[in-house]
Amino acid sequence: MANRDQSLDALLLLDGETFFADEAGMHWVKFAVRRAPATSERPHGLVYSLTLHDDSGVRLLGFDNAHAIREGAGPGARTRIEHDHRHAGETVRFYAYRDAAALLADFWEQVDSILEKRNK
Repeated sequence: MANRDQSLDALLLLDGETFFADEAGMHWVKFAVRRAPATSERPHGLVYSLTLHDDSGVRLLGFDNAHAIREGAGPGARTRIEHDHRHAGETVRFYAYRDAAALLADFWEQVDSILEKRNK
């Protein structure tokens, strides 16, 4: 029997959860995660959105795979097949999904970095 990916189980359990991300309650995170058929756009078989918001609800950070993204500008721009990407403010960049554990670690690392910068 193959080893079960416990980090995937943990990620799936976060579906629908919202947590304060700081002691002051000025920032919050929201998780939406569900299994889906594996496709070329979502080869890992997940649809996910992990977001950080400020107290007025503005999204400061998001890791998701809800839509395709374009890389580059002008005639050399291309649309990636995989939908995994990261929003940081108005900037959208491709995210190389590895597994659920790495997704959670990368998300929380970015949350910590943003909160540290905003609290200076």
